[in-house]
Amino acid sequence: MSVTVFVPRDAAALAVGADKVAAAIAREAQARGLDVTLVRNGSRGLLWLETLVEVRTEHGRVAYGPVKPSDVPGLFDAGFLEGATHALCHGETKDIPFLKNQTRLTFARCGVTDPLSLEDYRRYQGLTGLARAVAMAPAEIVKEVIDSGLRGRGGAGFPTGIKWKTVADAPGDRKYIVCNADEGDSGTFADRMIMEGDPFVLIEGMAIAGLATGATKGYVYTRSEYPHAIETMEAAILIARDAGILGSSVLGSGRAFDMEVRTGAGAYVCGEETSLLNSLEGKRGIVRAKPPLPALQGLFGCPTVVNNVMSLASIPVIMDRGAAFYRDFGVGRSHGTIPIQLAGNIKHGGLYETAFGVTLGELINDIGGGTLSGRPVKAVQVGGPLGAYFPTSLFDTVFDYEAFAARDGLIGHAGIVVFDDSADMLKQARFAMEFCAVESCGKCTPCRIGSTRGVEVVDRIGQGIEVDKNKALLTDLCQTMKFGSLCALGGFTPYPVMSAMTHFPEDFAPAPMVEAAE
Repeated sequence: MSVTVFVPRDAAALAVGADKVAAAIAREAQARGLDVTLVRNGSRGLLWLETLVEVRTEHGRVAYGPVKPSDVPGLFDAGFLEGATHALCHGETKDIPFLKNQTRLTFARCGVTDPLSLEDYRRYQGLTGLARAVAMAPAEIVKEVIDSGLRGRGGAGFPTGIKWKTVADAPGDRKYIVCNADEGDSGTFADRMIMEGDPFVLIEGMAIAGLATGATKGYVYTRSEYPHAIETMEAAILIARDAGILGSSVLGSGRAFDMEVRTGAGAYVCGEETSLLNSLEGKRGIVRAKPPLPALQGLFGCPTVVNNVMSLASIPVIMDRGAAFYRDFGVGRSHGTIPIQLAGNIKHGGLYETAFGVTLGELINDIGGGTLSGRPVKAVQVGGPLGAYFPTSLFDTVFDYEAFAARDGLIGHAGIVVFDDSADMLKQARFAMEFCAVESCGKCTPCRIGSTRGVEVVDRIGQGIEVDKNKALLTDLCQTMKFGSLCALGGFTPYPVMSAMTHFPEDFAPAPMVEAAE
């Protein structure tokens, strides 16, 4: 009888030798005359345990990690194919605390199934949402998404259903669904994990969006730095097309929707929706002035839905389980679950999906285990390189769009980067301005010139030159960028700069004078 062993094909696992571990398991099984079926699944998101190897037993899957190729013979000797005890054994995968306490809706299949097995996808509730959507009128689908309370997971938090309704109601012979998979924020990897570990959920979500709005064509816009995600998505699209999930008649409905992957050149600003649309059209990736909104005049001048990967990947479970089921998770106006990515100087880095409402302190200290270095936490940056720095005194902040906004922060793509007490926050503020200067598309003056002047002002503060005057100048410059920039790149750069200066004033103080010894 064949034993099934799971070895992730996720980029995070590949980076630490997953391919070599898989090859070692195959060789060892052959040498011992054992029948082993290797499945290359996605990652479970427990990145500190990669390569995480799982074995299917009669009691459930048993996890071993982090496994190196040199560990493989010892695992076979110990009887890991039967789920036996070993120094690397963590028991049943579902009982690992980091996984057990999650609420996995969007990531329910990621790390569980073979990413390119449509049979696996169907076995775990895949396509049930699309099958329901096919039997509904477009307006009914839109209402279901509105009633779910789903808000854009890309950062802005705009109600997804309202955007869909705008496109559905807009006149036009041709409409588009564009998936923004240009995941460029520091500490974020959820989009990549879904595309590599459960690509059919994104395809299903985009097909439902097409049925709801009357769009017949979709594009997944991602970055060239994601070769494994691109390869997996393209393979999954071909499989879906052959199975009648995509094409001229979605699931035999007579309604058309097809899609393809487009690859950008790695410009951060192309994560902004209008820059992304310009890039998709073959133009230079620069920001468009709004109005008109992309929902009315987007790709090629047609009504266009632009949603993040996580937004679209949340749609199948909403259509499958119903709006009320999804809406019951969360707090306030933040409904459903949010895939939070823990990165930086943290002991247990990885992806943690939970309902809105968990606090920063719980995420960093209880779930993440504190810093990897063992030193005290000094700051966490939430929302990528344009997110605010929060000190430990704000660790009671609830993960909720409005709660973060009330404290001059933003959730963004829900990436959290942790810094210990050795971090210099003045240098972090400088990095924010430098990052903006490098990545600016150059269209608007506040972003293009303001960021360059910002680097110079921070440098003067660091050199102790007229510190108070330059701090006042930096504050004024941030105000100009925040309210004068055309897009969020220049508009959000003040968040990390001002939060660093506000919460860590000691790092912006002039260096004490050292008297020369007589």
